[in-house]
Amino acid sequence: MLQTPTPAEPRDETRALRADIYRLLGRLLREPPDGKMLAWLASLEPEGGGELARAWQALARAAGEASPAPLARAHFRHLVGVIEGDITPYASWYRNGALMDDALVALRRDLRCLGIARADHSRDPEDHLAAELEVMALLVEAGPQDAASFYRHHLAPWADACLADLAAVDTPFYARLGALGRAFLAEESRRLAPTDGETPVRFVTPPAP
Repeated sequence: MLQTPTPAEPRDETRALRADIYRLLGRLLREPPDGKMLAWLASLEPEGGGELARAWQALARAAGEASPAPLARAHFRHLVGVIEGDITPYASWYRNGALMDDALVALRRDLRCLGIARADHSRDPEDHLAAELEVMALLVEAGPQDAASFYRHHLAPWADACLADLAAVDTPFYARLGALGRAFLAEESRRLAPTDGETPVRFVTPPAP
C-alpha cells in the first residue's frame, strides 16, 4: 500500500512490536484472513493482564472457531463498499460525513510532507483505516516524533468510533477485531500523549501473506 521513508534511528523491540500490531490490524481490516493466518491467530497466548491481553485472547478464541470462506463473506458485508458495507472505514466519512472530504485532503498533504506515497496498484483512498494504521507502522519504526503527531491528527479523532462500530457487528471474529483495535489504540493514546512506555503483551511476527 505505502512506500516508506528511511528510518531515522535503529529499531528497538518495543517499536518493532507496535509496528507489527499496527500492520496486523491494517491487514485484517483490508482483507479477510486465510487459513494460515487464522491458525496463527488461534495459537497466540498473550502474556499479562488488562484489557489489551483479554482482547488478544478473545480474538484468538474467535479465530479458532472461524473458517476462511465465511469470514470472506463477512468481511465484504461489514467493511467493503459504501453501499454494501455495514461500516465505511474512512476518516472523511467519520469526521466530515462524506467521502473524499477535508480529512483526506489534510492527510494527503501530511503524507507528502512525510515522504510517504500510495502504491500505484492501490485502489483505496489514503484515509482508509487500514492505510492509516499502515502509515503508523512506518512512522513508529522511523521514530517517535512523527508517529505521535500523525496519530493525534489523523487517527485519534475517529479511529475509536470506527472500531467501536466494528466491535458491534454480528460476526464474532470481526467484533473481537474491533475490540482489539480499540484496546490497542487506547494504549497508544496513553503512550503517545506524551510519554513512551512498555507494551503489556508479548507478540511475534505474523505469517507472510
